[in-house]
Amino acid sequence: MPYADLNGARIHFTDTKGAGETIVFSHGLLFSGAMFAAQIDHFQKRYRCIAFDHRGQGQSSVTECGYDIDTLTADAVALIRHLGIEGCHFVGLSMGGFVGIRLAAQHPELLNTLTLLETSADPEPHENALKYRKLNFVARWIGLWAVIGRVMPIMFGQSFLNDASRTDEKNRWAKVIINNHRVGITRAVMGVIDREGCADLLSKIEIPVGIGVGDEDVATVPAKSQRIRAAITGAELQIFKRAGHSSSIETPEQVNELIERTIQR
Repeated sequence: MPYADLNGARIHFTDTKGAGETIVFSHGLLFSGAMFAAQIDHFQKRYRCIAFDHRGQGQSSVTECGYDIDTLTADAVALIRHLGIEGCHFVGLSMGGFVGIRLAAQHPELLNTLTLLETSADPEPHENALKYRKLNFVARWIGLWAVIGRVMPIMFGQSFLNDASRTDEKNRWAKVIINNHRVGITRAVMGVIDREGCADLLSKIEIPVGIGVGDEDVATVPAKSQRIRAAITGAELQIFKRAGHSSSIETPEQVNELIERTIQR
């Protein structure tokens, strides 16, 4: 499996190769690049698709520090340059969107388009931060199994969770979350909780931007995406029906359509 040693971290990524334009996928907290399997399956015949794991998550290394969003952005910059894929199409979900906003504003030469999914330019709301700190404490010292019942309704919408035909999927992703490295994931959670807002960067983004948010997302509610759309000239906003915070898994067809439209723009 491909790895790149960047900024003091060993970053794992998957790469479909190919000669087409490149789409880079940046995942949300508690997951890995695997949450974009449906998108990679859809696009890989026409595009080179790369999905990477942020430090401390997936198969990337657990480091002592560097979980703040600015360092994660530096990791993404280093990976894009390492692979020689400047001018890529970047897709970021939640935490990956925090990175995507900073990339597009601060390193516009690296991206051709940006698709933001279930994300925010705001700092974490105080009420959420308190709740997440408590869950993170339990996850670190007892295990993620002890909080999975509280975490799943944050990560997924009720339509997905209550769909009996998707029980196997729900159980598989719950297991993925539980199997995160306890130290790495709790450090990553703190990076998200303590992040600074970046609303001041939005007006600097001049590439085509597509924004998608689930109508059942309780982690980054649709109003946050509406604020991003209002601040970026020409940005498109799509509300995904019957989707929560993990739309790439819950409603992959709607997500694929948004990415496709954004790239074509």
